[in-house]
Amino acid sequence: MYVQVRSVDGKRNATISLSKFSIVKELKELIEKELSVPVEKQRLFYSGKQLEDDHNVCDYNVKVNDVILLMVKPESITDNNVSCINSETVVVRTPNKEENVASESKYFKIGDIVDARDICYGAWFEGKITGIFKNPDTVEDTETENEDGILYKVLLNRYPFTNPLLLSLKDVRPRARNKISALTVKEGQIVMINYNIEQPTQRGFWYDLLVTSVVKKNLEKTAKIKGNLLVGYGDNVLNNCNVKFTDDIMEIERKILVADRSKQELLIMQTETENPRITSPFCEKCGDKAKRCTFCNCHICGIKTNPEKQVLCDECNMAFHIWCLTPPLEKVPEVEEWYCPECKNDENEIIKAGEKLKKTRIRTSTRSRNKGRGMACVGRSKNCTLVPLHHFGPIPGIEVGTTWKFRMQVAEAGVHRPHVAGIHGRETDGAYSIVLSGGYEDDVDNGDEIIYTGSGGRDLTGRRTAAQQSCDQTLTRLNKALALNCNAAFNPIDGAEAEDWRQGRPVRVIRNFRGARHSKYAPKEGNRYDGLYKVVKYYPEKGKSGFIVWRYLLRRDDNVPAPWTKEGKLRIASLGLEIIFPDGYLTAMSKNDKENSPIKKGKRKLHIQAHFVTKRPKIIPHELEENLKNEIENDKVNAKIWKLMKSTLSLGKKTFLSKVEEQFTCICCQELIFQPVTLKCYHNICLVCLQRSFTAKIFECPYCRTALGKNYKIVENKSLQKILLNLFPGYSSGR
Repeated sequence: MYVQVRSVDGKRNATISLSKFSIVKELKELIEKELSVPVEKQRLFYSGKQLEDDHNVCDYNVKVNDVILLMVKPESITDNNVSCINSETVVVRTPNKEENVASESKYFKIGDIVDARDICYGAWFEGKITGIFKNPDTVEDTETENEDGILYKVLLNRYPFTNPLLLSLKDVRPRARNKISALTVKEGQIVMINYNIEQPTQRGFWYDLLVTSVVKKNLEKTAKIKGNLLVGYGDNVLNNCNVKFTDDIMEIERKILVADRSKQELLIMQTETENPRITSPFCEKCGDKAKRCTFCNCHICGIKTNPEKQVLCDECNMAFHIWCLTPPLEKVPEVEEWYCPECKNDENEIIKAGEKLKKTRIRTSTRSRNKGRGMACVGRSKNCTLVPLHHFGPIPGIEVGTTWKFRMQVAEAGVHRPHVAGIHGRETDGAYSIVLSGGYEDDVDNGDEIIYTGSGGRDLTGRRTAAQQSCDQTLTRLNKALALNCNAAFNPIDGAEAEDWRQGRPVRVIRNFRGARHSKYAPKEGNRYDGLYKVVKYYPEKGKSGFIVWRYLLRRDDNVPAPWTKEGKLRIASLGLEIIFPDGYLTAMSKNDKENSPIKKGKRKLHIQAHFVTKRPKIIPHELEENLKNEIENDKVNAKIWKLMKSTLSLGKKTFLSKVEEQFTCICCQELIFQPVTLKCYHNICLVCLQRSFTAKIFECPYCRTALGKNYKIVENKSLQKILLNLFPGYSSGR
């Protein structure tokens, strides 16, 4: 199998081929070889878990082509001036006796109200200078615009109960106190704005912005401003940031020498403001305004009293008064970890600090071959939800002649769900699909007619397949399921033959490349969908191995020409159907082939297998049938949508169907709309979903909340229903 490794900053990424039984330490060694990141500096994360060295990859349920996040550990921090704050903690250095040497500054005095910059996040916070000291790290007495050999001890207003920060001159400046109008901002100007890096539509911290674009609106008294956010200094820049809060743009104040200050400026510099700048709240739920809040205060009573009598849950991170718990506690527990009643589980199930995950039990083998590198049992990365699991007939959007590299992909497409079994069906329902893989010696493949051998009658102990039959087959389970597709009364003794075989239930047939040893109709590579077949008859017979096997005569009953015919080949070429590989597979295999292929003497060219070379598939425009064009013309209420959909026809049928499916997915059931109703706001929804909404006395559009009223007349859009059934035949069978 193979996985994608991507660094947090997105600058490093690689495709790594490995076994699913490989230990994490081996994966780190491969990453070091590929990305030049030492093993000791790697931290790997997947699904919120950190990968530990002595565990296997399969312990974390990593699947093929999944992304593993790589975090590179930074170098050890030796700069004593580095400080970092967030919404809960402040990390600062503590000055020692040598550093605590009072000094004077040309620009600031003790008691000045300033803006202090957090070095880690690059944001500016209001604070007060409480001390001025000489910087012991200054070697020379050279002074610059950003360095004067002095450390400023600043207490932040937002974090009054934490230790002050020690900052140099470049991270301290007079507090911004003058707002400027968005209409007066000019390109190239640097201003201070409020911005939230993670959620740009919400309040955040205050940053410097280099304005790159100002678009003034004629009808409004504001302007649309865009610029590059200066997060700290150096190369930390976020480009093309839109200013959300244009009413809160501050002018950056310049440093003034203490000797040049007037009395008024001195008063302003040391006067607390009555209206501090608005920043992101500590609590997103209440916005720090509610007196009672069960998220930022006690999770039970919501009152913030006696913080020394509160205990914090190590799972949900909520605080609780010891008297609010059930049963109440007499004192704060003196333990390293504590869990609230909602989070506490069986102590035997909890993985405590320092403990390891429970390893997956892996069967050991005496073989030297490293198992787990193949694609047979890597697991699905997606599931087909367009039709139900037990669906007879074609899969919408899957053309006859579609070929996949692996059985896993066939299962993901919903054409044949099992990864290994040759028959997919239910004993009480019937068979939905079969695979011809040449595994049974009694199979006969004549193209349009197949004599198929049932399953069972083999000893599979310790192996997947056996060479010959070892006992008689019985007409039960999957064999019975395939027999039920025949349009005849079920006969478990002698079998039966259909009077009108076309009236039987259809079964999807997939031919595997392994069948090419016995059949000229099998593909040379991969797994090909060959259309629908019907069971003509089934009967017991003594097979070549001397045991009784159940045989089924299947005959092709599909309007689409078979892939091996001249018409079928032309159709496949016109649709541009090529073998489908899993995402990332070609890159991984091409890379492995380059590493493992020997270089022939006298040549510097590596011999890569032809099917490992990535080819750009030829895109053939799709044409709609006349009857479908007429139905689309009749659907006038969705005329704009269909105009947009028609513009994707030039990208091929697959892209067109994908866009239509995306556009006409119901917002309630998240499936393709069935019995569509087009509302007065021109949104489409399933009839049943809308009726369910009205039953709950919600008389509005689920998309845009347009009021419909309790007397709204529900009318089904039958034209749209005909179009969807034409494009996705059989999708309504699961409704």
